[in-house]
Amino acid sequence: MDRMVYTALSGLKGQMSAQASIANNIANASTTGFRADRTAFQQLMLKGGAGLESRQPMSEEVLDADRRAGTIQATGRKLDIAIPGASWMAVQSPDGTEAYTRRGDLQITESGVLQTGDGFPVMGSGGPITVPPAQDVMIGEDGTISILPIGAAPGTPPQEVDRIRFGNPQGTQTAKGLDNLLRVKGGGVLPDDLDAKVQIGALEGSNVNLTQSLVDMIENQRSYEVQASVLKEAKSMDEASSSLMRLPS
Repeated sequence: MDRMVYTALSGLKGQMSAQASIANNIANASTTGFRADRTAFQQLMLKGGAGLESRQPMSEEVLDADRRAGTIQATGRKLDIAIPGASWMAVQSPDGTEAYTRRGDLQITESGVLQTGDGFPVMGSGGPITVPPAQDVMIGEDGTISILPIGAAPGTPPQEVDRIRFGNPQGTQTAKGLDNLLRVKGGGVLPDDLDAKVQIGALEGSNVNLTQSLVDMIENQRSYEVQASVLKEAKSMDEASSSLMRLPS
């Protein structure tokens, strides 16, 4: 009986977490550079009685991201970049550590900090990139940030400010957080990807497949109902057992 209750409660918890992930994917279907959450259930071996063994779903889920690229769409904006290939752009996360994103809608704050559309400072060779006041800002295909100083004469060559740092997660254990940032498991940073290229005036969209997400939501809801039925049946069996054990008055 205890095993049946454990199985049902584990399943309910897992299905609720999966439903939250699916709902988050649907909500971010139009978010630039978003990577869909993916929930995978592992198996746990339980042993009891005289060698009795059974496999039950774990109460924890492995939350990761779908690493497939989203569709790249042209915007014509000079500070918009898309990153073809496997590279990720380095940004500074709120706790001060380095994390990685595919979101390329870059902006320059009033203080000159180059950041993504969701507010994470973009990392360069020596930390967050700060762009001096300029009449024009340009990004090269290799991620180099260049400016034309204010009042520069016609024909003045651009001045290089810094280069966006890119990392390649291939061969490194990484995981995506709830903030849609990729991080190295256990801490650390990705190795510099000096061969990374960007596409100027374009953005990579979300890789969420809305149709598949809706199908997953329906299937997950049905699985939740099955687990709830198991829990209800366990309660009925427990009440029946208690009734049989009750001494007549």
